[in-house]
Amino acid sequence: MGRVLHTLPDGKHAVWGVTSLDNLIYVLRVGKSEEQIEVYDKDSYKVQRCLTVPRLGYKSDMTACAHNCRAYISDWSNDCIHRVGLPHGTDVTNWPVNDKPFCISITDTHSALVTCGEVCKIKEFTTDGKLLRQIQLPQDFVSPWHTIQLSSVVSS
Repeated sequence: MGRVLHTLPDGKHAVWGVTSLDNLIYVLRVGKSEEQIEVYDKDSYKVQRCLTVPRLGYKSDMTACAHNCRAYISDWSNDCIHRVGLPHGTDVTNWPVNDKPFCISITDTHSALVTCGEVCKIKEFTTDGKLLRQIQLPQDFVSPWHTIQLSSVVSS
């Protein structure tokens, strides 16, 4: 059975997203600083700083891409994805999803997979927000939350 190694401070506020990149842990909380991402050191678990994401609404998930050194945050209330340059919060931008984005993941080609549960769609975007493709899930899918890419293994 697993055990708790460390508890981050201020556990009274719900966590909606956690991701890590290099030696830092990025945390999205609800009810504290609505437009901020808390940045912790991965060894000491001490807060290093907070990154501000202007117009960040009701966030539902966050992920990071090591290749592009960026975080991606799904914003349910504004129907968009926010992109934030890491580690210092530079180059903040967003793009429309045109549906309610739930969770987000990064593919092995560095594109963003966004699950839109209310309409049962998966949308794939470039890192600049261009829609590459969308998949309409079968009608028997009910409110999907998350999508990940499964790499295919080719053998000869």
